[in-house]
Amino acid sequence: MAASSSRFAAPSLQLRVGRARLWPTLPLPLPPSCDRTRRGAAGRLRCCCPPETAEEWRIERKKNAGGVARRTRAEALPSLPFSSSRSKRLSKHDFSSCCSPKNSPPESRDTPPQRDTGIASEKEWGINLLDEKVSESGQNEDGSTWYRESGEELGENGFRCRWAKMGGKSHDGKSVWKETWWEKSDWSGYKELGAEKSGENDEGDSWWETWKEVLYQDEWSSIARIERSAQKQAKSGTENAGWYEKWWEKYDAKGWTEKGAHKYGRLNEQSWWEKWGEHFDGRGFVLKWTDKWAETQTGTKWGDKWEEKFFAGLGARQGETWHASPAGERWSRTWGEEHFGNGKVHKYGRSTTGESWDIVVDEETYYEAMPHYGWADVVGDSTQLLSIQPQQKPPGAFPNNKLDASAEEDSPPDENLPG
Repeated sequence: MAASSSRFAAPSLQLRVGRARLWPTLPLPLPPSCDRTRRGAAGRLRCCCPPETAEEWRIERKKNAGGVARRTRAEALPSLPFSSSRSKRLSKHDFSSCCSPKNSPPESRDTPPQRDTGIASEKEWGINLLDEKVSESGQNEDGSTWYRESGEELGENGFRCRWAKMGGKSHDGKSVWKETWWEKSDWSGYKELGAEKSGENDEGDSWWETWKEVLYQDEWSSIARIERSAQKQAKSGTENAGWYEKWWEKYDAKGWTEKGAHKYGRLNEQSWWEKWGEHFDGRGFVLKWTDKWAETQTGTKWGDKWEEKFFAGLGARQGETWHASPAGERWSRTWGEEHFGNGKVHKYGRSTTGESWDIVVDEETYYEAMPHYGWADVVGDSTQLLSIQPQQKPPGAFPNNKLDASAEEDSPPDENLPG
């Protein structure tokens, strides 16, 4: 959810990359000023701010197979900073020409990642590994240089890793970029497809991004799982500004799903954070939560958080919006809902300014009982991962299932953003 107000505007930040490219704007969160607990007519959520600053949250009502109404994700209109853009995807070029033909320079990859674009798909990364070993380099007419390498590594338990590396730098060495692709597999059925890129331009702006998806069999349940993740970081070379994001999605063949993101950013005197998560157990239980906050160097802080838990039409929602001044004054409004599954909803809340309510109303319960993107979807979008071929297993060899994708964590080369 996005907190918005017409009284606040996010300053823009544009950083030059390469010759004429621009970094995306680094938006700042806006002080939350709305209570989203009151539901108006026609299925719209309305806040209790003045009309000129009120938000409307559109609700699409659907019925599940059992006839229980469920709520789809509500998105604030218009979209403003601090929104969780979970469905947007970063558009990338097809890099299949980066590794072929031989003896030609790879396409320059000197563009930084974009904020709030989630986890890209296999197609968007365009990973294309060669079947032969390559090691070559060269110089372009403008004096810039490039290199390209590819190879294969073998290990125990049928481990196989095919990889490709490429990169380049300007004639004066001030602009640098590099990118690595890989695929891994072993006899346990583990498969991994991944990529990492980084770069720096002549003004000192730097960035780093990694992407990975894995297929493995859970050691305890023997259920197949697919996990996808992405990390992105960018830092300004001329301003006290930067941002970092970590996204993940986990799925299993029984319908269990987990999704989440952690984000951090800074622009000169202001910093902001956001965390959100979703958990579906595949049997009807759902947990969703969001926590976001921001602060300035002068000590002003504000934030907003909420949580909902539901199962079989029963559940609860609760949240808080707050603001703190440098002088130590704090304002907050807390709210909650209890859904009994019989058309009755208990709503309650209070604020530090004396507001309070405690009522029971006749109201249907809406929530998203199943993920909008689940196991069948991720399998359909992971054709390249599933097509990875492991080493041929000799007769009598038994796989070792110790490799667990969830235990592997990528870390950015530098999480210490300016500030």
